[in-house]
Amino acid sequence: MTYTFRSGDPCWVELFTSDPDRSIAFYGELLGWTAERVEEFGGYINFAHDGVLVAGGMHNDGSTGGPDQWTVYLASDDAQATADAAVAHGGQVVVPAMPVGDLGHMAVLADAAGSGVGIWQPGTHRGIGALGVVGDGVWSNHVGNPSWFELHTREYGAELDFYRTVFGWQDPFTVADTPEFRYTTIHSATPMLGGVLDSAAFLPAGSPGGWRVYFGVEDVDAAVKTVVALGGSVEREPENTPYGRLAAVVDPGGVSFSLGGNKG
Repeated sequence: MTYTFRSGDPCWVELFTSDPDRSIAFYGELLGWTAERVEEFGGYINFAHDGVLVAGGMHNDGSTGGPDQWTVYLASDDAQATADAAVAHGGQVVVPAMPVGDLGHMAVLADAAGSGVGIWQPGTHRGIGALGVVGDGVWSNHVGNPSWFELHTREYGAELDFYRTVFGWQDPFTVADTPEFRYTTIHSATPMLGGVLDSAAFLPAGSPGGWRVYFGVEDVDAAVKTVVALGGSVEREPENTPYGRLAAVVDPGGVSFSLGGNKG
């Protein structure tokens, strides 16, 4: 589905990769994406599914010292003001707010807990052109599309306060609040797009957590086998959950992401 993003919504995802050619081949085979390099912006990669933009990619040449990773961007009406608010509330600016031609303005932050997150102030580029919809455990319009965005964090309460204040989350919905499972969605309206998971019990020692993107597939089990056949690996085997059938995988460059779809 197409979607009009409001402030604070995940609106774009971007792959930072040391091997663009291999990444293009991998995600093309796994998700049916096509890729176009935009030389005007240093060879930036536009990934499309069925002719609709769904993600971006940048070459990691090692100069920044940053790891290969997926970055989730949240929508903002004013990237500079959002970056300033982030710093005022315990975050740090990694990439300062800057224009990207007439496409929009971007910045990259470390939030109050140290998790990376991007800011996108749209110009002519409005963001992801097609989103999957996840509701009541049913996935629709999801095949090949970004469909859910999730922050894993040790600092659950503090992170919710940070995103409410900095990105304007106004009506998050608490799904569960027990010692075993704490989860809050970004907002209560459908589609909810994503949420925040209290991950203190299972994150590795020293890890601040981070944002994770879920891509939709027709058959999660088959997709996981494809990941392995293409040189990736499995973090978490496919399993049925109240939210669909899910798996966590790693691409050949060591970048983690998740796959989701309907129960088999």
